[in-house]
Amino acid sequence: MTTKDTSCVAVFTARSPDRIVREGGSQAWALDANRVRKTRYLVCIQNLHNDDRDFSDATEPHGSVFIVGKIKDVVPSADEPGDRWKIEISEFARVKDPTNVWMAWRNPVKYGSLEDFRIDVDSLAFEPMPTVQAESPRVKGATTASDVAPLTIAAAKSGLAAFYGVPQEAIEIVIRG
Repeated sequence: MTTKDTSCVAVFTARSPDRIVREGGSQAWALDANRVRKTRYLVCIQNLHNDDRDFSDATEPHGSVFIVGKIKDVVPSADEPGDRWKIEISEFARVKDPTNVWMAWRNPVKYGSLEDFRIDVDSLAFEPMPTVQAESPRVKGATTASDVAPLTIAAAKSGLAAFYGVPQEAIEIVIRG
């Protein structure tokens, strides 16, 4: 009897599924790269409660599995070169019925099997990854136009007021064009 290899590494990420697909995987993780290279699947679990608004573009229900990827490689992260890793994937499957599986583990990286996260590999429809453009390391906190979703003045004021702990009336936005 042959058993399927369902080994996985799960990450509790504040990035959206679209961004993970666009970037070719999930990054910037402190992890055992050699151990992850021996693992078959990447499980992405959504973290909606990340306070870093420059980093987080989460869109899925908090604590739920939203993407499963087939691991291609583990490479140094372009976001935080030196001590962080990117888990590259060759194929991905969007989870159609997200289930809350996050058990508030201390570490945002968890090793296990797909079954540990209530995932049936036979229910997944994997798609090949689109071609990913090579990234160059960026200054921490820097953004490009493609990193930022469009927003209204009211939404910007609301977010800035919450971030800085001031009333919305204290926020002035000037657009020069």
